[in-house]
Amino acid sequence: MPDIKLNSPLQYLKGVGPRKAEVLARHGMDTVRDLLDYYPRVYLDRTNVVPIAQLKVDEYATIIGEVKAHGILYGKRRRYEVILQDDTGGISLLWFQGIRFWERLFKKGQKFAVTGVVSYFMGTQMIHPDLERLDENSDRMVHAGRIIPVYPQTAELTKAGLGSKGLRQLTSFIFEHLTEKIPDPVPAAEYKRFSLPTLHEAVAGIHYPESRGQIETCRRRLSFNELLNLQFFVYRNKGQKAAIVKNHSYQKPGEKLTELKNQLPFELTAAQKKVVREIFSDLQKQRPMARLLHGDVGCGKTVVAVLAALYAAENGLQCSFMAPTEILAEQHFRNWQKPLEVVGVKAGLLTSSLKAPQKKKTAELCAEGELDILFGTHALIYDYVTFNRLGLVIIDEQHRFGVEQRGKLYAKGDNPDLLVMTATPIPRTLTLTLYGDLDISTIDTLPPGRKPVRTVWRAADALPNVYGFVTDEIKKGGQVYIIYPLIEKSEQMELSNVEDAYAELSQTVFKDYRVALVHGRVKAKDRDEILRRFRDKEIDILLSTTVIEVGIDNPNATVMIVENAERFGLAQLHQLRGRVGRGAKQATVVAIAHKPISEIGQKRLEYFAAESDGFKIAEADLMLRGPGEIFGVRQSGLPELRTADLWRDRDLLEGVRLLLERLFADYNTLDKNYLKLYNYLNTRAARMEINLGGG
Repeated sequence: MPDIKLNSPLQYLKGVGPRKAEVLARHGMDTVRDLLDYYPRVYLDRTNVVPIAQLKVDEYATIIGEVKAHGILYGKRRRYEVILQDDTGGISLLWFQGIRFWERLFKKGQKFAVTGVVSYFMGTQMIHPDLERLDENSDRMVHAGRIIPVYPQTAELTKAGLGSKGLRQLTSFIFEHLTEKIPDPVPAAEYKRFSLPTLHEAVAGIHYPESRGQIETCRRRLSFNELLNLQFFVYRNKGQKAAIVKNHSYQKPGEKLTELKNQLPFELTAAQKKVVREIFSDLQKQRPMARLLHGDVGCGKTVVAVLAALYAAENGLQCSFMAPTEILAEQHFRNWQKPLEVVGVKAGLLTSSLKAPQKKKTAELCAEGELDILFGTHALIYDYVTFNRLGLVIIDEQHRFGVEQRGKLYAKGDNPDLLVMTATPIPRTLTLTLYGDLDISTIDTLPPGRKPVRTVWRAADALPNVYGFVTDEIKKGGQVYIIYPLIEKSEQMELSNVEDAYAELSQTVFKDYRVALVHGRVKAKDRDEILRRFRDKEIDILLSTTVIEVGIDNPNATVMIVENAERFGLAQLHQLRGRVGRGAKQATVVAIAHKPISEIGQKRLEYFAAESDGFKIAEADLMLRGPGEIFGVRQSGLPELRTADLWRDRDLLEGVRLLLERLFADYNTLDKNYLKLYNYLNTRAARMEINLGGG
């Protein structure tokens, strides 16, 4: 019997060898422990494989059968159909997206295990089911009476024979011959408080659970450890920041700030004034400011940031103001250059699309201290850009920048103050988890006079009426965005794309109007020119991808149509909605959904139409979708959350916080088990070498 330990190299396991080991290593798996940390993505519940003839509508079931026929069906909407048959009968499997992919996948006579919800339309069917190919000796592989793990796949893993079946063979072999337990750094009292198993039991159970309930229990135990590591990074970083003393200081706000406020054509809201006071108070402290400013779209964060930049300039300091797109950076510069100039503050702009002599001249002025505020994109982080006395770093839509980019900009100063902003309202749960090392400022009200954006969602068959509404709005002097999920046609996803839509609509429905096209592959210079023309009312309808999602300000845009809205997250839909309703006119958003619409997709659309409060939308999006893409967890430098669900695991999160407060407060009096935990977490945190504030 082989002697397998957690640190045993995978190469020497039965059935692996050098070639497969190389593939596994490229996926982050070198040792047995690495492979055991590669968790299943879903499960096929074969504890009760149902004969096709006994399937019931609206029930979730697993069936096993043979492909009898397959092909494309044409009609109102194209779809791919597979007829799967067992000894008792047949069922239709349908896919509405990725038709070319499915066409290449299926062959007559293949055997599949299929899991999904049964529906009925001219016969029993499953739409977009989960499936797994079974080979000739599939009866042994199926493990009748078990819940089967299905692992995350890539083309390289599958090609190397490391698909779900191959990985199952490896993991089951490991658990049969593993001679040691997975060590658990967490004292038993902490996880038993939540009725959770040991770490070894959780890892074994997440791979081969005996019941659906065990999957959730094991996931929660792994989540506890994941949240503990994540929160330790945050607490540790906060402690390190508190020990830093900055080399620059601020006097009381002076005349330039008063002059600029007097120039503004509006009065700051109470929420804006409160946040300005918080930021100015931070700037006057000895330790560098590390503050997150968040609020709903259109709440007025930019003017607050500009006031902070001006305060730095008043005190002889420079400010770098980094935005995620050239459009937004140029918009900030254009809006504020003259007002700042009036009060004696010089602003500059630096983006990658500027001509080389212009970039060189701007960089020289900045290095000599001739520029007080430098607006720009990621071009600000390039080595040729230096500052004379960088005192304040402002990062707009911070989650769109990687940790390395933020760090490079921050390093151009000597412990500068930091203000990061996001227009995605952040639920308190997530704020404390991801940004616990930052002080938080919230603008929770919109400027007075803004009319709520009317929002509805419609099925795709309503498009002719929607287009009629668009033409009516244009005749009234309004302008329109139409948003698409893709730039061009995809074989993998049968979704609307902006290039085909432009080719068709500009020649048919909207041939009498001025229509333009913009997306991420359009050169930045051309994109900026199109958006300028749209802003200057030279374009009636702008067809676009989500490239216009952040910061584009056109008060005359009154309508937005979002195609395939069922494919967007709530937070992103709300961000898009923020591009209209920025003027005095009533604005409307119409979300167009294409069938089939999942239950979660329909809930998302209904919530989007009913709710305009960005904070409530963010909470709902967190509940429905998780934090990864919404808040840039992957960009933050933090480890990716693989098992934790910040909505469902709120009780664990609170338990983790209480545990960490004890670890940090009572370090010198910790008993050996808790001291061991602290040292384990600290070693992991030091290995990450992350800095959530400066990058």
